[in-house]
Amino acid sequence: MNGDREYSCNSSCKGILEHKEEQDVWGILIALVSGALMSVQGVFNTEVTKQTSLWVSTGWVQFSALLVCIGAWLFTGRERIGELAMVNHRYLLLGGVIGAFITVTVIQSMSALGPARAAMLIVVAQLAVAYIIELLGLFGVEKSPFEWRKVIGMGIAIAGIIIFKWE
Repeated sequence: MNGDREYSCNSSCKGILEHKEEQDVWGILIALVSGALMSVQGVFNTEVTKQTSLWVSTGWVQFSALLVCIGAWLFTGRERIGELAMVNHRYLLLGGVIGAFITVTVIQSMSALGPARAAMLIVVAQLAVAYIIELLGLFGVEKSPFEWRKVIGMGIAIAGIIIFKWE
């Protein structure tokens, strides 16, 4: 065995591992659906903007999202809205404000670059910023160690954008 120890996993351990694998699969599926929905939403929002204006379209997106959230809240649990006042680190409540700017920038990038090129650049930017957040342990996220393979992966993603769509 070359000095390596063998570890056994009892039925309880196996159950935990299987649950983790199920969570991973579910998380992957949800992430894929999220990415697909973002692309479709970006196209829809860009087309609405062409027929109205940037801020009318963005306002509609945010308002219709509010209506969906209120409906979901009414049917799923009705947690206390006042709990928002107890959120630690008030800056975390800026997610909606950031969401408005996400909508605006997605509309503008898709209009200027087309859906495929814009989506690829958006995803690479998301990946890079998310990795920096993890590296620095920002916003309450657990700090992660630097890994060259992740940087190389981002480089490959950027190369993929160039190969896929740059003219």
